[in-house]
Amino acid sequence: MRTSTLTAVFSAIALAAPVSAAAETSRLNIVFIYADDLGYGDLGSYNDGSKIPTPHLDRLAAEGLRLTDGHSSSGVCTPSRYALLTGRAHWRDFHWIDRGFDPPFFKPGQLTMGGMLQQKGYATACIGKWHLGNDWDSIRKPGTPEDSIQHTDFDWSKPLRGGANDHGFDYYFGDNVINFPPYTWIENGLVLHEPDMTYSRRDFTEMHGSPPEGGWECRPGPGVSDWDPYKVLPTLTDKAVEYIRARKDEPEPFFLYFSMPSPHTPIIPNEEFRGTSEAGPYGDFVVETDHACGRILEALREAGLESNTIVVFTSDNGPEIFAYARDEQYDHWSAEPLRGLKRDIYEGGHRVPTIIRWPGVTEPGSVSDALFSQVDFMATFASHTGFDLPRDSAEDSFDFLPYLKGEEAEPPRESLIHNTRPDHYAIRDGRWLLVNHRTGVVGGDGRQPPPEWLEKHHVPPYEEDQELALYNLDDDLRQRKNLAAEKPERVAAMQALLEEIRERGFSAPRLLE
Repeated sequence: MRTSTLTAVFSAIALAAPVSAAAETSRLNIVFIYADDLGYGDLGSYNDGSKIPTPHLDRLAAEGLRLTDGHSSSGVCTPSRYALLTGRAHWRDFHWIDRGFDPPFFKPGQLTMGGMLQQKGYATACIGKWHLGNDWDSIRKPGTPEDSIQHTDFDWSKPLRGGANDHGFDYYFGDNVINFPPYTWIENGLVLHEPDMTYSRRDFTEMHGSPPEGGWECRPGPGVSDWDPYKVLPTLTDKAVEYIRARKDEPEPFFLYFSMPSPHTPIIPNEEFRGTSEAGPYGDFVVETDHACGRILEALREAGLESNTIVVFTSDNGPEIFAYARDEQYDHWSAEPLRGLKRDIYEGGHRVPTIIRWPGVTEPGSVSDALFSQVDFMATFASHTGFDLPRDSAEDSFDFLPYLKGEEAEPPRESLIHNTRPDHYAIRDGRWLLVNHRTGVVGGDGRQPPPEWLEKHHVPPYEEDQELALYNLDDDLRQRKNLAAEKPERVAAMQALLEEIRERGFSAPRLLE
């Protein structure tokens, strides 16, 4: 279904659908569910051949709008989260992830989505993965080496500064990152249980055995000795459900940013979910992820908040490299029908499931192929709440609300830059995608697809002497045929556009006026 055909549909719905008085206000609640390393082809609503049952997210898609061309800013987590919460492309500022004890990635005073909604009277909460830095010096004991992360190096009785509470969120609960220290719960900057040991890389295997798939990938550092990674997702889901129930009778709207730890490694589905998919332990972990989302959606229904709450579900990037072995063993390709995985600037690294259920705006079961980036949520929510974005904020965010409402026939975005590492860029312009590098695989030639995968999916290996690649995504979504040699003028035009957007310092239409 072509995007422009949605206009009449949305207009009709807006006129005909019964919408509650609360939903007609400009301050709907917002629940934003952010999965971690979920592939484009993992959900049944995006892949008819998926080996993973995802009934709750499939129902959400049936009740809302499914975007088929939605993208994270990066192929890795911290940059995507930064771009989502600021409306600014990460590559203007950095490319790397929070390594666990990095300082905050936000600039002093930088407007975030949470801060914007606070200014419009929202109660704001972040529950789950933060991974955007903290001011660890605020709790470091005097005289300890800066690079030391022993549990005795920190005064855990002090509030940890620089996290979610200092960047637009009234409430925070989480463990920062499931496979990074400190391994303890943090609530509003305070640890609930003081770390009493310093974990080594082998401790998790000795304490919990090997995970069902892959490795623990848990970095060394402070934690509580009874920490159980298997309880992370259920505990975070409990907290999110508790938060929603507590908002039932509150007069002000709320924004819940539920940042999930799954299905990121470690791949640790709990016992009740094992064997529930046909895609191995990862598939089972996706089932558990779907179940957690279902609990949140049910909490909204039970609290009577479903009709006046916007729900968004998406992922921070594509699936991890284990997807190759999964495809071989279980015949489930997590990025179906795309090429590329997490980190890559091929489509599979950043094109992700994107579902929006917006009362009074999105039609149940609608599908759009509009080019959309997660940076666009900032301007879209600003438009919804009547927030006047300053010129030094949301520099790359496009307002999609007029298009979603059917007030504009065409979506506002035609181009988008994809990036994970410095000097490793791709750019989209309409149907064209230019990989401005010799390969779209990021992380070295050792991450190239195995020959068996290339043969199975009829994808030619990249030519080692090629300098870049051009694809027509309308005809070649799997990115099999490099057209760069045939269309040098198109390549030159897209390289010029890439340089222009990078050098200009912004791309948001409101800043071009």
